Amino acid sequence: MESIVKEGSLGSILFKCQIISEDDIRAALEEQVQTGSRFGEALVRLGIVTQEDIDWALSNQLNIPYVRLKPTMVDRGAVAFVPAALARQYNLMPLICAGGELSIAIADPLNNAAIAAVEKATGCTVSISVGLIREIREMQELFYGPSEVAESLGFTSANFPSAALEAINRDLGGAKLVDYLLLFIVQQKLSSLSLQPVGDAVIIAARRGGQTREVGRLAPTHYPEVILRVRKLARIVGAGEFAVRGELSFAWKGKTIAFQVALLRGEGGDHLTLRMHIATQFPATVADLGLSAEKMATFETLAAAERGMVLVGVREPDLRSRMIDLYLQEHETAAKTVIVLGGGAGQGEKRFPRVPLSPDTDLGEVVTAVLEHDPDIIVLEDATDERSFSALCKAAIRGKLVVAGMAFGDTAPLLKQLLYFRDRHYLAPGQLRGVIVAKGIRTLCPDCRRSEPCTPEEARMLRLGEGGSCCRAAGCPACDQTGHGEKRYLVDLLTIDEGARGHLEGAATADEFLDYAKTRGWRGLAEEGRELLTAGDLSPEEFAASILT
Repeated sequence: MESIVKEGSLGSILFKCQIISEDDIRAALEEQVQTGSRFGEALVRLGIVTQEDIDWALSNQLNIPYVRLKPTMVDRGAVAFVPAALARQYNLMPLICAGGELSIAIADPLNNAAIAAVEKATGCTVSISVGLIREIREMQELFYGPSEVAESLGFTSANFPSAALEAINRDLGGAKLVDYLLLFIVQQKLSSLSLQPVGDAVIIAARRGGQTREVGRLAPTHYPEVILRVRKLARIVGAGEFAVRGELSFAWKGKTIAFQVALLRGEGGDHLTLRMHIATQFPATVADLGLSAEKMATFETLAAAERGMVLVGVREPDLRSRMIDLYLQEHETAAKTVIVLGGGAGQGEKRFPRVPLSPDTDLGEVVTAVLEHDPDIIVLEDATDERSFSALCKAAIRGKLVVAGMAFGDTAPLLKQLLYFRDRHYLAPGQLRGVIVAKGIRTLCPDCRRSEPCTPEEARMLRLGEGGSCCRAAGCPACDQTGHGEKRYLVDLLTIDEGARGHLEGAATADEFLDYAKTRGWRGLAEEGRELLTAGDLSPEEFAASILT
């Protein structure tokens, strides 16, 4: 099979067991793109597999036993250990208890909070098996009896009328809750609203004017359905990432309002934050970045490179691709062959031939094949890992210009990685032509920003000195209560000429090389950000989150 999914993934397991075919995998991947569903859900939606097939494969993927529940498998003594409310809350069923170990079947084997809650309630060590949620609820009905409370989403709030609460709680899929929460953000002019799994509840917290308050709570039982609903609306594909972002739209009073979605994997479920999207046009040209004359000249020097490597360091993939496109736009490519590897980059005004890459593609083989076509420039959006970087270095050695992105948001960690590659003999400093590093920052709204004294802790962290002040914005109609002004992009540039190359070859640490760069006028993004902070254009929180991390 051509490597369509990663080894050990759900698709790989189903394929090896001859449950699905290559065409089925491709169809499910297309369904993911269209609906934002997870891979397994896409297979079920298409009728290719049953949920039982998915649960069985999931248990194999995690090396956890999979059980088909029957009444004869359940020991009433084990049932007595686990309260009915706890079992229903976490969609689990106790099976047998012996020697201080309690065996349970659970629908979500990754729910560590559920396992911890059972261990705390019973005093037993818990071992788990994967079970179908339908069969788990059938066993709960049989051994615990009918639920005393009608099935409900479990949303409570003093900020919503009773009719709205009733409608929300009847919809176990979470669609009504999501709609009402988005409407609440708009009507209350909130800067953000977060759903935070904490213990046995999901706290819903609203933020406005720099203050956070709890506006409701949600039972965790159906929280996964709520998260799935948001993922579908925001077209966020995949579930294994530590943190993901997306955008969704909401129609209200004849207009469409855009929202930003941020998901952070946590214990008990994903931490979800929703905020109204601040529309920002990404600079159409390098000139629109607002670079100083010196930096503009440095950018033009890097854009004139004919061979070697130019690296673009940006943490966010989308921004990294756009910065690469700005570089290609500035580069004279009219009489050159440019080949883009994979997705991401190459979506700007200039378009180039593209070679698709699957997750398990051997990039070394691809680069070797691409070199047969004698390109002038090879582009890859992410060459952070050593296999990708090593493959591209071989192209640079062959006299090609390689433009590659790296997932670093500052110059120092990027250089640290380059020194590691140098020591592993992946990088010969003579190949490197320069580095472009960029960060996006949200400035404060000029209409509602206010200066206030910094706390001693902030002054120390921000190096503002005793009695220093900083600015914050509470939100106003001009900024839709967000407190934010325009979005700006800070750009750091380093050219590697003969003098810098010698220091790069001999530097023991990244800081040692940057000390040399400072003697040539280099300042770095942190200093630029600190200037914006002291000028009142940047809040301490934005400086810490966007500049220091």
